[in-house]
Amino acid sequence: MTQVLLEICCGSIDDAIEAEKGGADRVELCSALFLGGLTPSLGTIQETKRRLKIPVMVMVRPRGGGFAYTEAEMASMERDAEAAIENGADGVVFGILQSDGSIDVARCRRIRRLIGTRQAVFHRAFDVTPDPFEALEQLVDLGMTRVLTSGQKESGPEGVDLIKTLIERAGNRIEILPGAGIQLWNLKEIVERTGCRQVHLTAWITVSDTSTQARPAITFGGALYPPEDRYQKTDANLVRQLAGMLRS
Repeated sequence: MTQVLLEICCGSIDDAIEAEKGGADRVELCSALFLGGLTPSLGTIQETKRRLKIPVMVMVRPRGGGFAYTEAEMASMERDAEAAIENGADGVVFGILQSDGSIDVARCRRIRRLIGTRQAVFHRAFDVTPDPFEALEQLVDLGMTRVLTSGQKESGPEGVDLIKTLIERAGNRIEILPGAGIQLWNLKEIVERTGCRQVHLTAWITVSDTSTQARPAITFGGALYPPEDRYQKTDANLVRQLAGMLRS
């Protein structure tokens, strides 16, 4: 297999540390991965950049639930993008749509200008655009570095046909980064079927945190009530297996 770049999606600084330890080539730094990833705290960005040697892509997304933002949210995104760049982010990950699902070119351009010469990544908002090929050309025109996509399906393995087509259409104009639902057992197939040169995935294990044991009935996660005595963390050993497969 031709060497393929491995990007690990991280929801915390410990995730990022484990990802680098396991051999990841790049990390995407977020918070709230349960919501698909939101903007991480400034402290998390600063400390991650201080501790890691590999590139760190910082998510700029103010909330979950769609990608058409108010002007106040847009202003917040601009400040977050500026702060990420000022604190050493190697790139910014974002996506802004209009109410009909098409790319909001004007607003994306505002963020793109703030990123300057750093990498500009359009996230999986791409996967709900009504015309992926029109969207791709708009992102090329905006000067985006790459687009993260599951091929407009629930997962990358389901969207391999469109991902392959996007890679062929993109050529050297923009990078296509397959993501969502890619795991150790299907990684090789995704690479072979799409011809991709990079992949994006999580590499989690569940870790116990006993600090809530005195009141186990109390939850903080809303109606879904996720357990409070455990959380997911990137596993360096799993990252090592993934990296080994891609470099074998």
